[in-house]
This record gives sequence, C-alpha cells and structure tokens, in this order.
Amino acid sequence: MDARLQLRIQRYGWDLAAQDYESLWQAQLAEARSRLLACAAPACGERVLDIACGTGLVAFAAAQVVGPAGHVVGVDISERMVEAARQRARDRNLPNATFLRMEMGSLALPDASFDVATCALGLMYAPNPEVALAELRRVMRPGGRVVIAVWGERARCGWAEVFRIVDEEVASEVCPLFFRFGERDALATACSAAGFTVTAQHRIATTLEYVSAGEACDAAFVGGPVAIAWSRFDAPTRERARQRYTESIAPWRTPQGYRIPGEFVVVSAVATPRA
Repeated sequence: MDARLQLRIQRYGWDLAAQDYESLWQAQLAEARSRLLACAAPACGERVLDIACGTGLVAFAAAQVVGPAGHVVGVDISERMVEAARQRARDRNLPNATFLRMEMGSLALPDASFDVATCALGLMYAPNPEVALAELRRVMRPGGRVVIAVWGERARCGWAEVFRIVDEEVASEVCPLFFRFGERDALATACSAAGFTVTAQHRIATTLEYVSAGEACDAAFVGGPVAIAWSRFDAPTRERARQRYTESIAPWRTPQGYRIPGEFVVVSAVATPRA
C-alpha cells in the first residue's frame, strides 16, 4: 500500500476510534503501559517524548513523575486523539504535558532534545517503521532511554482474526505488517539497526477480558485499527463480521464473558552516542 494512503487511513481510522478507544482499551492495555513506564523510569526534570500517545495515558503518568521541572510531549497522527489528550491535560492540571498532531516518521522536533521516549503499541502502524525509528534516534540525546511496546506473535493473540475477517470484506490487507515486530527478536534487531543499544527485552502474556461478545466486538471493530473499514460497512456486513469474530473467540468464552489471550513485547534501549 502507498505510504501516503496508509497514513491517511491510519489518521482517519483513529479519528473515528478516538471517542471509544479509552473505554474499550484502557483496562486491556494497562499491563503494557505499566511495564513500559517501569522500564523507561522517567525522573524529575527530564524531557519525555511519547509517540503514538493516543488520549495521553502514558504521557500523563510520565508528566506526574517528571514534575514542573520536566516536560512531556505526546505526538499522535490522529487529531481527535490529540484533542482528547489536550482536554484531559487541562482537566488534570498538567501544564507540563504538550500534545501535537504529528506522524512518527516525520517528527518536527529538534535533534537530541529528549531524555526519555516511549511508544506504546504504535510502531506497528508506521508505513516505514525503520524511518520512524531513525527519527526517534535523531531526537534522543546520547544515552537517552527508549522503551517500545508492540503486540507479540500473531498466534498468541486470540483477537487477531479481526484482521482476516475485515480483509475478506474489503478485498485488501488491513495492517499487513501488524505483527511483524512481535516475531522473535525483530523489534530488538530493528532498534539496533537504528542506532540504539538494546538493554532488555520482555515478552509478556496478557488476557483481554470482556463481559460480552458485544463488548469484545466493539473493541475489535469500533475502537481499534480497523475502525475506518468498519465505518464503511453496511448493516449486513457488520452483522456478518460480528458473527464471524464472535465465533473466532468462542474458545475463550467463560461464564463471566471472554478471556482472550494476548502478548506484548517490550524492548528497552539507549541511544548510542554517534561517532
């Protein structure tokens, strides 16, 4: 897919997902955010960059730690995500958190300007992740800490059938490289190639819990990466897709709802000083 077209799809898709994303995914992704922040360990007075910041959940936690002497910049491709994050920052009285609409492969930020950077489950969407990692290296000071989380292996993510279901309805691939960095040491290798020294890699099993098939379907279709395709489906197509997805997650149905397996990969690295 053409990179510019992919960026447009991502931008407008996440604009559509913005309203429901936090209610559907905040609890499900809490473990990934927690591990990301623990590995990044932002400190008082540091400058932090949060890439693919969404509605600001990681950025807010970092802003509270770095305090008034520090600053957090959150960037996201979705204007509605950024607007939501800005409003939440005002509501939480966090003037040391700034949010900007920006594509991770083209950061309008100064060289060597951040001490810490985080990216929680966003790199998979970059049309050219190698370019995004190079941009990230550019804005990090030498020795700056970077922590990136991605979804793990496709076979370990029970919700992954959503992509195949949507692909068959739109006759094209949606997020074709989504699980690329979840394989083996792929993310660590890419970070090393971009000029980072990898210091740790964690593979974390998780469980996505939903009280009903309807809630699980909403998370998969309405508040996630296929939202733009979903928005264009007519009623019969939506019903067919929901039915097929519900069947795909049936093995993880419990008396309380659904407990769907998932996996995160979290890589920690430092920006290697340039020769």
